[in-house]
Amino acid sequence: MNNNTPVTPCPLSHLTEGVRLRVLSLAQLREHGVPAAKAHAQCRPDGPWQQLLPGVCLLHQGPPTGEERLHAALLYAGRPSPEGAAGVPTQPSDGSRAADGPRPAADFPYGAAMITGLAALALYGFESAPSPRALDTVDVLVARTRRLRSTGFARLIRTHALPRPVSLTGVPVAPVARAVADAVADLSEAAAVGLLLAEAVRGGYCEPSALVRELNQARLLARPHVVEAVDALLAEGRALAEGRLYEMVFLNGLPDPVWNVELRLPGGPSLGCVDAYWPEQAVAVELDTRAPRQGGAGEDEALWSRYARKREHLERLGVTVVHLTPRKLRESLDQQATVVRTALSAADDRDPAAYVRVLPR
Repeated sequence: MNNNTPVTPCPLSHLTEGVRLRVLSLAQLREHGVPAAKAHAQCRPDGPWQQLLPGVCLLHQGPPTGEERLHAALLYAGRPSPEGAAGVPTQPSDGSRAADGPRPAADFPYGAAMITGLAALALYGFESAPSPRALDTVDVLVARTRRLRSTGFARLIRTHALPRPVSLTGVPVAPVARAVADAVADLSEAAAVGLLLAEAVRGGYCEPSALVRELNQARLLARPHVVEAVDALLAEGRALAEGRLYEMVFLNGLPDPVWNVELRLPGGPSLGCVDAYWPEQAVAVELDTRAPRQGGAGEDEALWSRYARKREHLERLGVTVVHLTPRKLRESLDQQATVVRTALSAADDRDPAAYVRVLPR
């Protein structure tokens, strides 16, 4: 074989005609038979292509679309590291650590990178998030070991443990709570933060507790304007949950309880407050609207321990405690009504409960 045989120029029309998004990395172009030198030549000022980011080409002139910007940022940030993307630790979208180990590299078409921040929220459909094309930067979440710098419109956000991405129109996107936290990091006004948090909860994208957990992990709860927005969110979230609880009782024909009361032993200490109580059946409903705060996991565990001790104390006295969360009330209202009705019906089969005083909260 004669190594001096000239290489036949590779026709490039099949790329611009066959690629849905005309954004390719130099590595992908090489797979199509286009060497790096040829690609750079095509990206000259008078050429048909342009370089959007280092190592990423747009196969046409003119402004890129929002979708092309997203894919370009992913191609730049997500090129697999020498160790391979399979070695990157991941965590589930609920924020807890993954128990099943690293995900295969094949699960990450962009080398374990995903869109986050406002660009991700725009893909989810947030009205308060501008379109990706209007954003000055596209935030991409990557492992902290990724050796790249932010450049152009691609801004890299590093994390110790990547969450499981959500695929939206073929784009890997961070879970809503993480995307909101990354967006909030750039906001300096409580009103703007509150707008994002409220839309995430009202739109049913995630629970308030998940949002606060991500904000806490990002150390954003040390910022007064974020704390102000979170306090408003939690107050609104509890009001929404209480409204659904009222709806559950009235729409399903349950007996009227007494609402928002404190239970006490006669002449004794407080047994705690409950959201609804049926004195004749000794059945209480308690809404779990806990959310982790700046104290972190330890404070959250302590709060849960107090919940558990109160429940155990009431049940030793013969009071049945039904534990409901805002998500259960939102997603399965009738099913939760059945749970409460079953507890009320079972009262006749239980030993009589201890007498407790019922006081307004």
